[in-house]
Amino acid sequence: MMAAIRAGQLQQDVTLIEKNSILGRKLLLSGKGRCNITNACDLESFLERFSGNSQFLRDAFKRFFNQDLIDFFEKRGLRLKTERQLRVFPITDRSDSAVEVLRRELLKNKVKIVYKSRLKDIFIQDNKIKGLLFTDGKVIPADRVILATGGLSYGFTGSTGEGLEIARKLGHTINPLKPGLVPLEIRQRCLKILEGLTLKNIRLKFSDGQRQINSDIGELLFTDFGISGPLVLTLSGHIVDWLNQNKRVFVDIDLKPGLSREQLNARLLREFKLSSKKSLKNTLKSLLPQRLVNVFMDIAKINPDKKVSQITHLERENLISLFKGLHLDIIKPRPIEEAMVTRGGISLKEINPRTMESRRIKGLYFAGEMIDIDADTGGFNLQAAFSTGYLAGESVALN
Repeated sequence: MMAAIRAGQLQQDVTLIEKNSILGRKLLLSGKGRCNITNACDLESFLERFSGNSQFLRDAFKRFFNQDLIDFFEKRGLRLKTERQLRVFPITDRSDSAVEVLRRELLKNKVKIVYKSRLKDIFIQDNKIKGLLFTDGKVIPADRVILATGGLSYGFTGSTGEGLEIARKLGHTINPLKPGLVPLEIRQRCLKILEGLTLKNIRLKFSDGQRQINSDIGELLFTDFGISGPLVLTLSGHIVDWLNQNKRVFVDIDLKPGLSREQLNARLLREFKLSSKKSLKNTLKSLLPQRLVNVFMDIAKINPDKKVSQITHLERENLISLFKGLHLDIIKPRPIEEAMVTRGGISLKEINPRTMESRRIKGLYFAGEMIDIDADTGGFNLQAAFSTGYLAGESVALN
């Protein structure tokens, strides 16, 4: 949409081909339906949030960055707000507010929108674009094409990879597609009783026995298959890579990252002294969610009805170890269709970062998630999509 808008602003005859019956299905899902449009951090901090190919985006960000995107929406009547971690949302807390601004701007710039059309192939002659062939047999002539068909994540929105397959047929290298920002499955099925429980102010430590990654302090969500939430999603790309190397991966959940073992021991001793006649399970309610208390007792193999005055030194040490490292084995990531973004995609070596044009076929441009770039959650991936789209739309008009 942004590519079509920018090309339309520069007086091009633009047709936007939409596979679905509505615009922006994936955008409507972003930010849990609130649309985390961008992040307000500075450029260097922004680039640090990408998994490895961030320098490719410098030209696109130089041309159209977060403040430009904020201005774009606000000048068209959609006020935005900045929340914690500098994430930017519409003041309405509704993704459809952003989609509506884009839709109106497409119409204003006389972009023709063709719905329910699925691309089958691109006609090439003398290494130049000549037209498009659709699955229903329809042909549209074109001398420049921007492919912005996304990856494989959230496939039910229409991102099923046909754009990448067409690029492959046209001679482009597609780096392996992997899930990014994806929940993880764990081996311990006994934790299924924690499904739906959110833990706040915790820290994660992932390891494969040789390498270790520590998360920030934040939130984790237990699911029916394992773990999710911001901390898990942000580091999931590294975990997917480790698992692909056939590494055994595990995570330790530090439930009290603000307390050392010594401080936690003192806290338990204080609680035990104040509640010497209470059972352990009732005493731990002040330190843990109820459902997690039951899991603690099970793992520690302590009778939950045992009086705290009877807890041995060894049992208390085991409890402290659980507080500082609830140990889980990671089996695998959830399927790429359930990932928030797709890692991998069209090789950056085959795209001109100053224009987004293919280095292999004149008149073919790329934008968004189908390019081999991906970032953390927090508005970074959407900004990359808007920026590469803007640059591609401008490039087709000026080159």
